[in-house]
Amino acid sequence: MEAHLRAGIAVYNAGRYHAAHDAWEDRWLALDAGDDERFLHGLIQFTAVVHHGTDGNWSGARGLAESAGEYLEALPAEYRGVTLADVRPFLARAAADPEAIDWADPPELTHDGVAVAYDDLDFAATAVAAGVLAEADGHDESVVVDAVDYARAELDERGEGRFVGLLFSFVRDPEGRPVVYDRLRRHVERERGKDSDVAGLFD
Repeated sequence: MEAHLRAGIAVYNAGRYHAAHDAWEDRWLALDAGDDERFLHGLIQFTAVVHHGTDGNWSGARGLAESAGEYLEALPAEYRGVTLADVRPFLARAAADPEAIDWADPPELTHDGVAVAYDDLDFAATAVAAGVLAEADGHDESVVVDAVDYARAELDERGEGRFVGLLFSFVRDPEGRPVVYDRLRRHVERERGKDSDVAGLFD
C-alpha cells in the first residue's frame, strides 16, 4: 500500500486534487471493511472535499467533509504514517462552513512527517504516480503501463535505464511532461515492435 499511498499524497500536494484519489481507489475497492478501508475511503473523500472547495462547490464540499470526517474519526492521530490530526480539524471546519475556508491554501498531506513531493517518490511510487498523471492529462495509459514494465526489466537487469529515467522525468517535471511523454511513447513503440518481431519468430 505504501507506494500507492505516497504517490497519491505527492499528486495531492502538487495541487492535482481530483487526480490524487486515483492512486488509492483500486487499493480501497479491494479492501474488506476495517481500518485500512476507512482510512483510504476518508482520504479519497478528503481530496474530493478540496477539489469541490477550490471549485466553489460549497454543498459538495460540506457533504463530503462530514462523511470523510466520519471515516477518519476513529483512527489514531497518525495512521500508516499520515498525520490525520492535521486533516480532521480541516474537515470539521469545511463541514461547518466551507465558505470560511481559505481554499487557496488547503492542508498538505504528510507521510512520516514529510510533505511528500514528486522528488521524494521511489520507483514503485513513481510508477503509480505516472499512471495517475497520464490518465489525468489525457495521455494513453497503456504507454505508461508498458513503460513501467520495461523499466522494471531494466531495474532487474542493471538497476537503471532509459525507461526508468523517463518515468522519473515524466512525474517530476510537470512543465516538460508532454515532451517527456512523447519520448516515452516513441521508446515504448520501438520496444513493442521488437517484442512483436520476436513473437513472430515462433508463430
